[in-house]
Amino acid sequence: MNKFMTQQKSQIFMIIAIFAILLAGAQTLAAQPPGNDRITVPLADPSRPAHVNAHLLSGSITVKAYDGKEIIVEARSGRDEEEQDQEKPGRQGSLHRIPMTSTGLAIESENNQVQISTGSHMHTVDLVLTVPVHTSLTLKTVNNGDINVTGVDGELDVNDVNGSVTLKNVSGIVVAHALNGHVLATLSRVDPQKSMAFSSLNGDIDVTFPPDIKATLSLRTDNGEVYSDFDIQLQTTAPQPAVEDSHGKGGKYVVKLDRTVKGTINGGGQDIQIKNFNGNIYIRKGGK
Repeated sequence: MNKFMTQQKSQIFMIIAIFAILLAGAQTLAAQPPGNDRITVPLADPSRPAHVNAHLLSGSITVKAYDGKEIIVEARSGRDEEEQDQEKPGRQGSLHRIPMTSTGLAIESENNQVQISTGSHMHTVDLVLTVPVHTSLTLKTVNNGDINVTGVDGELDVNDVNGSVTLKNVSGIVVAHALNGHVLATLSRVDPQKSMAFSSLNGDIDVTFPPDIKATLSLRTDNGEVYSDFDIQLQTTAPQPAVEDSHGKGGKYVVKLDRTVKGTINGGGQDIQIKNFNGNIYIRKGGK
């Protein structure tokens, strides 16, 4: 009899334990906010570098490197949309409103080329990407977000129209543009065989290069200054003027001098263009 009762108690405890696990799982699912998506994308060949292409109309893009072999994509409806939803009427007559929080996340992966986009053209969606260290990136966003990249080694082509670009501890090659925001980049290693470019219309450009970089610089800022702790050897010869002569056709004779200043670091090497309109340019020596 005691043995039978012991078995019954064991079965009861097991049922309670299973019920508790299921209840906890249900509560976890219920606790997840709507508008959050997380997808893990396998690569066709994890031994080769990947190339991730992510374009947004509205939202921020954050990329961080890790030691894994997959692309982890997280998408979240932007906070400004939540604030706007709270201001909208919850009911119309006897009808209640259903918030449209879907991110519309779309991912295509082929031959280590990963394309990421969202279907929310009128709503803000923020992307957080976790990628292998050796990954090239093409990132673009237009409104309501910045672009931040940390620890990636590859070719980076980054463009933010109404936000800032921040690249921390990246390696390889960088082309970075922010129309209405700053560009901040720290490079721990560069590929000396390819050129790089940094530009902004309304914001400072602050770039840190390895101390042993060999570069030929083209620098221009229309409404700002240029500062550097590198020993930059400036070009001593005057730039050749651009001449437009249409006198023979009854037109004008026009002479234009380029405001670009050219110089070299450590004897010269790869071409690096840094161009600004409203803002300063800072060129820093890393390793300090």
